[in-house]
Parts: sequence; C-alpha cells; structure tokens
Amino acid sequence: MSPVAWWRRAVFYQVYVWSFADSDGDGIGDLPGVRSRLPYLRDLGVDAVWLNPFYPSPQADNGYDVADYRDVDPTFGTLADAHALIRDAHALGLRVIIDLVPNHTSAQHPWFRAALADGPGSRARARYLFRDGRGVDGAQPPNNWTSNFGGRAWTRAPDGQWYLHLFAPEQPDLDWTAAEVRDEFHSILRFWLDHGVDGFRIDVAHGLAKDPQMPDLGEDLDRAGASHPHWDVDEVHDVYRGWRRVLDDYPGDRMFVGEVVVQSVERLALYLRPDELHTAFNFALLRAPWQASALRQAIDDSIGALAQVGAPPTWVLSNHDETRHVTRYGGGTLGLRRARAAILMMLALPGGAYLYQGEELGLPEVTDLPDRVRRDPVFFRSGGAAAGRDGCRVPLPWSGTTPSLGFGPGHETWLPQPPSWRSLTVERQTTDPASMLSLYRTALAMRHQIPALAAEDLTWLPAAENVLAFRRGRDFVGVVNVGDTAAPLPAAADPASLLLASDTISDTLPPATAAWFG
Repeated sequence: MSPVAWWRRAVFYQVYVWSFADSDGDGIGDLPGVRSRLPYLRDLGVDAVWLNPFYPSPQADNGYDVADYRDVDPTFGTLADAHALIRDAHALGLRVIIDLVPNHTSAQHPWFRAALADGPGSRARARYLFRDGRGVDGAQPPNNWTSNFGGRAWTRAPDGQWYLHLFAPEQPDLDWTAAEVRDEFHSILRFWLDHGVDGFRIDVAHGLAKDPQMPDLGEDLDRAGASHPHWDVDEVHDVYRGWRRVLDDYPGDRMFVGEVVVQSVERLALYLRPDELHTAFNFALLRAPWQASALRQAIDDSIGALAQVGAPPTWVLSNHDETRHVTRYGGGTLGLRRARAAILMMLALPGGAYLYQGEELGLPEVTDLPDRVRRDPVFFRSGGAAAGRDGCRVPLPWSGTTPSLGFGPGHETWLPQPPSWRSLTVERQTTDPASMLSLYRTALAMRHQIPALAAEDLTWLPAAENVLAFRRGRDFVGVVNVGDTAAPLPAAADPASLLLASDTISDTLPPATAAWFG
C-alpha cells in the first residue's frame, strides 16, 4: 500500500508575512524574520507553512497586486532569502506552500503597462479584459458588475476602453482565454517548483473564467452561484487541469489548495476531481454559527460532498480576510472559551487543518485601529463604511512589555498593537500550562500521536442537546458542548480515559468546552 499523501491530514500554519516577524526594524515583517521563527513553528507542531504574497508589488492590496511573480519585494527581502527560508523549513521537517494570485496582476505589471501603451486590438491588451463602453461615446461601463472592494468593477483607460477589475482598479483581471496567459502561469509554477516549494495556495481560484457575453448581474443572482457570470464559471476547470499536469511532473507530493468560494460543497467538490486541485479551503466551519446543529451540518456536508471525489476535507476558523474567531465567537472570556473548544473540535476532524498566525495565542480582532493607519482598500473604497480586514492583520506579540513586543528590533509596527497584548505574548504563554498556546501545542502533538486521528472516518454518537460527540477509529471520542450550561458526558466518553480538555471537566461537560477521550 502506498503511503498516504502528506497533505491529506496536514496542519498548515498561515504566515501573513507583513505581520509575523520583522528582522530589520522597519516595523514590517519580512522573510528573514519568518526564517528566524521557523523553530517556533516546528515546536508548535504544524506540518507546513503557507506564506502570503511576498512578490514585488506596489502594495495597493498588501501584495495581492503582483508586479513580478518570480522575485521578492525588497520590503520582504531577496530571492536568496526565500531560498534560505525554504531550505531551513525543509531541514526542520516543515513543508512550504506559497500564495499564487492568478485572477489579476498589479497595474504596474509590465504586461498591463504594455496593454495601456499599445492600445485596443494589440497583443498586450488581449492578456486582460478590455471592452468598449456602452452609451454615448462609450462613456458607460460595459456592464453593471461591481468590485469586491466596493464600487464598480470597471475603470476607463485614457484611450476610452474599459478594463475589468473584480477587486481594486490597481488589480486588472487577466483574460484566461488567452494562451499567453496560460503559458505564463505554467512557467511561473515551474519556476517556484524548481526552487523547492511544496505547493501553492491559489487566490480567488473560483474567479478566473468569465462569461464571454459579460451580461449584467441581475438583482436576484447569488454572487457565489453556479450561474454567476464571473464566479465559478465552468471553464475555470480547464485551467486547473493544465496546472495539475505541470505539478504532476514534479516529485514529492506537491499540492494545490484553492481559495474556492462557491454556492455549495457540491460545487466545491468539482474543483477537487482527481485531475484538478488536491484540496480547497472549506469555509463551512468558519461561517457556521456557534450552534450544534449548524456545526454538525457544516461537518457532514463537507465530508459527504468531498468523499465523492476522493478529496479530504479541510477546516479553518480564521484567516487574513476574516474577523478573528475569538471575537467572532463573542469576544472576551466567552470568545476565548469557545475558541479553545473550537480548536479541539477542529483538530479532531478528519482531513487537513489551517491555522492563522496568532490564533494559537488567542488574539482577538483589533476593532479600534485609527483610520490614519489603515491600509485595506475595502476601507477606502467604502468611504470608511466597512472597517476592512486590517483588524486581523496586526503584528504578532512575541515577547517583552514594550513596543514592538518582540516583533522586531524597532519600536514601531505598521499597524499598532493593543497594550493588552502584553499579556498574550509567546514568551508569557510558553510558561503558562493553562494558556491558549499550551493548549495548541498539546493538541497538535497528540494529533500526531493518536493513530485514530490519522484516518478519515467519523461516526456521530448520541449526546445531549447542544453537545456534539463523534468517534474516530475504535477508541477515540471527541465531544464539544456549544451550549451555555453544563451537559452530561456522552455514554461513550469515559472520564477515566480523558486525553485532553479545553477546560476542567469532571462528570459533566462545562459550557463552551471540548474534550478528547481514548
């Protein structure tokens, strides 16, 4: 029997490079900073590191506007730093996957600059989605599509044509019907595979194909629906079949994980057919409210749909685009209790898991950032009506009690850290056996040691109202009480076989508490 591919049950740790660790004191994280903290990630117990974009970029969207896919932005270091990071990670037993942004480039990418310069009908312009406008003199956009960041999805070029950007105007969408675009990204994949990366996280993986008729969006059309003209259009699958052929030329179980936001897990499963992507982010658990029925449905739907194509589920509670789940679960003591229970539940599920930097410290969303420090284009394009995503991107607190809490040698951080984070540093939590960090380290170590958690089975067990209980293998039982009052332990959960709990338990299960038995 061939060994199980590593990515089917791996725990990935998302490093938002801007905010992980700063080596040079400029207040911004960088690749040497990440490299210096790799032993921390090994000791945490994760299997792989996912790096958010570090490519040369004008940073209109914190690196998701890429100007050169084959280099490193000087803010973050050099290509040699990337090589050293990959080498050191592998030496520590960590895999490395990197972010790839294929839906759009930066407006400063040489291709787009050429598209503006060469004009309508040119080869350079055919790489992007330029269209003539509507109305008198083409003064109106080609259709009514809107940007994910607010406002319309079209900007007019000086020569009168319009170009599509489903995000910021500084992020023009590529035309994936162009052979030159497809060939370029095959080359980019090979460039980084040749440099040793173990895989790619694909940004906006559901957005590359567009309906060539570019019809208006109807008022009743679900933005993530299967019939949407620019999300989850069926032709997108042709792109990933080509990518899979490239990846399969390389040894070592290299892998893709797609950011796939679609209407249903059935549509998600289409991206994970054997000749397409290996895995995809599954937002069902992240989006589910803290209710037993909703959590169980998210788990059942995900496992059931993906089993049909032989793909493992993945689970995630937070990332760089979402409100941190300590805050989402109610904040304060309640949010922390629920977050502690949620991680034990998630790490006991079959498949892979993604952790977002700082969740292992119990960091909350920072909700009071001053407007002058914000960078997220969502905030600016909404005129401040939407807070944006900066609150989950504040630099990590590592040690000490003075700025920048060990983040770097300087005193400033690109987003300010709350004073309350002095009590949440890695340094303080490392020596506290009751801390969130200690819980993560123990749970991740046990996940590797318990044979039942390496399998892909899950059986639900009878339990009290507001309690979820499930069996993995013959002996492992996971339980979580999502209610507000204590609940009896399920019959299958023998207190004498307790392995780990998110809070102290006896013969009952306290509210917002999870436990492992085996």
